[in-house]
Amino acid sequence: MAQFLLKTRLALELPKISAALERAENTLPQEVRPVCHHILASQGKRLRPFLAILFARLLGQKKDDIYDLSVSLEMLHAATLLHDDVLDNASQRRGKPSAHTIYPVTTTILSGDALLAAGNALVARFGNPDLSAAYSRATMATCAGEIAELSSQYSVDNTLDHYIAIITGKTAKLIGAACEMGAIYAHASNDERRASVRFGEAVGIAFQLVDDALDFAKEEETGKPAGGDLKEGKLTLPIRYYRDSLTENDRADFDAQFTQGKLSDALCQKSIESIRANGWDTKTRAYADTYLAQAIEALMTLPDREERGLLRDVTHFVRDRKKWGHHAL
Repeated sequence: MAQFLLKTRLALELPKISAALERAENTLPQEVRPVCHHILASQGKRLRPFLAILFARLLGQKKDDIYDLSVSLEMLHAATLLHDDVLDNASQRRGKPSAHTIYPVTTTILSGDALLAAGNALVARFGNPDLSAAYSRATMATCAGEIAELSSQYSVDNTLDHYIAIITGKTAKLIGAACEMGAIYAHASNDERRASVRFGEAVGIAFQLVDDALDFAKEEETGKPAGGDLKEGKLTLPIRYYRDSLTENDRADFDAQFTQGKLSDALCQKSIESIRANGWDTKTRAYADTYLAQAIEALMTLPDREERGLLRDVTHFVRDRKKWGHHAL
């Protein structure tokens, strides 16, 4: 039932979100539109705009220009994806060729910069400094999180707290900003704004934890090969659990290959199979539950309206993405 209600509401909101994205895209300089259209047309979950809309409605704002505000977050997110794919040399994004494999790399990077600027200009049109500040904080936090992840690549010395700080920056802060901007748009109280941020950031951390667990799902379930994080030298939580379970000699062998970025195909496959067999991916989902509980706790301080139930359903979606379908939202 929760899945049905959430998907039904999303189906009602998506056409308006898409129309707002098209309006925003039409404001871009002609030179960057092909690259920007390529990434924006790769329709993903639209989770960030959807959350901004739900929070605005939950807190009593019924005006329709929330759709234009909400897509600024999708523009920011899309810009980070353009840049990420260049940094990771990723060949595909959501089953389609990555933009930098079709267009020149420099053009792709500059198009991402243009998307960031256009999103900022869109927010500024609302004339509320708090909205602009929230958008800017999300941009800075996302960039800082990506830099922290790059500096930690191929390292086995990072603590769990450092890992959580990375995913808070690269994923959770933007989701938190989506919720906060919806609350600001609705002229929410300071307590309501703080609750919206707590909800969004906790959901964002859980979202990334589950994403890291899904990296070890079978390719037919997610549409991408398993073990990408192993090959990219990211010590995510399931990999951390796996490494901690190894004998001293096996751990030394794993560390030698992992830190050099030369993990053999045999060891990579062995690691994937061990993570699945021992349930380290499932344990990662269980760890995500602790953050989803924090999200629900924050949510329950907000008004009891239809949207509160839908936002609670969002936490179920985040937890059970494999069951509902990796691209369900």
